[in-house]
Amino acid sequence: MNIPIPTATKNLLILNAVFFAGKYLLITQGINLVVIFGAFFPVSPNFHWYQVVSHMFMHAGISHFFFNMFSLWMFGSAVEQALGTKKYLILYFVCGLGAFALFNLVNYFEFNQAYRALVNAGTPLDEIVKYAQLGIEFADNNESRETEWIKTLPENTDTYAARKVYQDLVNPMMGASGAIYGILVAFGVMFPNSVLMLIFPPIPLKAKYFIPIMILFELYLGIEQAQGDNIAHFAHLGGAVFGFFLTRYWVKNKYRWN
Repeated sequence: MNIPIPTATKNLLILNAVFFAGKYLLITQGINLVVIFGAFFPVSPNFHWYQVVSHMFMHAGISHFFFNMFSLWMFGSAVEQALGTKKYLILYFVCGLGAFALFNLVNYFEFNQAYRALVNAGTPLDEIVKYAQLGIEFADNNESRETEWIKTLPENTDTYAARKVYQDLVNPMMGASGAIYGILVAFGVMFPNSVLMLIFPPIPLKAKYFIPIMILFELYLGIEQAQGDNIAHFAHLGGAVFGFFLTRYWVKNKYRWN
């Protein structure tokens, strides 16, 4: 699509790039921006209210950053021109917040189950906040903290539940993916017959077919959550759900174009 980059999309790309560059520049100074701006689980000692928004501008690595920014440029430009800058920004941030909400709602049930298992077993958890409290120093070794905390627990402790509780307190979610999934769904709602060329396999597919397939695939991955998969699939789904209903509302009420 030969579409000039409109104002909001351009500024979002720049802002994401600034945060991404800042993350690696400050690493050289021993500062870990992920601890500051990533979104921790709300009961974590590392959580701060501003992370609900700031996590949208943090990315784990170059591939995470590149694919998100490529999608934002490719689809965001068309969606912003269709909706107008104001509604586009509302869509972007509402979907990002929706991603945070659904991810943490699902995570709460898993966390609570593991936490209750430890409590019911009489496992002492008084010191978990001390071990889970991360500093902003990049050299902060999370794995050694976890091992150190688990060593303080009784021998009969359910180590799987203990590690689940600890990891939920120290691992943040980050990235623009939730907001961008909302943008992708908005594109599919407004331009259902646009043909997209898939990479794997390399076949053309209309947006009205591609987007639902993508969402169902994310749902499958979220339910399965393969071992070692650190992708927040339910965050993607949260952004997609909010994007669908918000865009459908605007289209139905003839607010598609300004």
